[in-house]
Amino acid sequence: MPFKLVAAALVMDEQLRDPKAPTDLATLRRVMQRFGFLYPESVEGMPTGMRLPLAEKPLGMTHGFIAPVGGARVEVANLGCAACHAGVAYSPDGTPQPGRAVLGMPNTSLDLESYTQAIFTALRRHASDPALLAMADTLFPQMSWQERASLRWIVLPLARGRLATLADAARALAFPNGLPGATNGVAALKFQMGAPLLGGGAEDRGFVSIPDLALRHHRNRLLVDGAYATPSGKADPHELAVITSFFTVPSMGVSPEMARRHIPEAEAIFAWLTDYRPQAYPGSIDRAAAEQGAALYARGCASCHGSFDWNAGAPRLASYPDWIGDVGTDPLRAQAVDSGLAEAIGKSAYGTAISVTNGQGYAAPPLAGVWASAPYLHNGSVPSLAALLDPPLRPARFMVGGHALDWQNMGLRLTPEGRYPPNYTPFSEPQWIDTAEPGLGNGGHVYGSELNPQERQALIAFLKLL
Repeated sequence: MPFKLVAAALVMDEQLRDPKAPTDLATLRRVMQRFGFLYPESVEGMPTGMRLPLAEKPLGMTHGFIAPVGGARVEVANLGCAACHAGVAYSPDGTPQPGRAVLGMPNTSLDLESYTQAIFTALRRHASDPALLAMADTLFPQMSWQERASLRWIVLPLARGRLATLADAARALAFPNGLPGATNGVAALKFQMGAPLLGGGAEDRGFVSIPDLALRHHRNRLLVDGAYATPSGKADPHELAVITSFFTVPSMGVSPEMARRHIPEAEAIFAWLTDYRPQAYPGSIDRAAAEQGAALYARGCASCHGSFDWNAGAPRLASYPDWIGDVGTDPLRAQAVDSGLAEAIGKSAYGTAISVTNGQGYAAPPLAGVWASAPYLHNGSVPSLAALLDPPLRPARFMVGGHALDWQNMGLRLTPEGRYPPNYTPFSEPQWIDTAEPGLGNGGHVYGSELNPQERQALIAFLKLL
């Protein structure tokens, strides 16, 4: 997106919403934070000495200048890995700390659907207003005359033309783009590659809850349904990096041919992931209960999610089976990777680099960082581990986004009605998860229902250590 133009439109829209909002980057920042983007004061997990300028753009937003024609100059921005895969740290009482971010942890509040729709609405409202360029000048006084001219004579006409083709559309995209903490990468990939969308797009609701990235380098297949397997069938770092480079096709809109150029960067990411660990659980842990939970985990969870050795400190993964199958959870996301998409990938530049398989169910992920990953299941339809282990506790509706965590239930801090406590102010704008909607069913994965309440709490105590 043309960053300065979009920023100006978002600020102008915010001033319609709040006439007292100042014309400055602080207003833009407030708008972006509403969608769950982070502007942390510190970022854990970065190389020593590395600094990120986060005054204008949030964590995870990549940017640079392009020249669409000779002499033109336009700053463009897009979403990079850390937009989704850098989450807030938590204090000992479960309160989020948006001023601290941890690379690799999930951003469980990022709302790409609201963000995309807000850009669409703001540009449609202001693209023909001469005040839009004036706002861009005010927000970015360092903007060069070349960029100003490029915005006026190249970018704005292109934007108005594109908006004209969407004049009768209620939304920017043919498919829903997710919910706070959940994205729709498969529909985005279909859209990018010209593969048919379910129901023309409206039914392509294969939402996926953003995971913690710890221990993912032990997998030999990626995505929640394990549809992208390495050709060798092994957890080979190079082959995993090749698959990861392909993720830039739906997330950043690049072509498969362009994506292959970034395999070396993806290899660097996997080298970093080898040593990555999420923030350690910051609350107190009943060690005796955790020891009992470790035995329960070994008996009922390890065969799917991997076995852990635990002598002192954090448990370490000993073996990982990369299990995949059907545990009765909502099938829509697995069905979204259909034969049309598999055929499109097979004909792309990744045809020999990714072994696409579908219809096998869902992959059981390694559970490191699971304490900070609520809501649970592949689609984020269960708000806590307590409810996951005791299905009758799973609510039909609940809020998510900008939330605090509840250590007792190990999940979102909610009232019995699924709302945030009246004395809590979320750091981003929450949305409702309605498990009656397609793709958001909260059934299945009933392991834990046979345990008694004390055993469930013991298992949760152990999971907090991973």
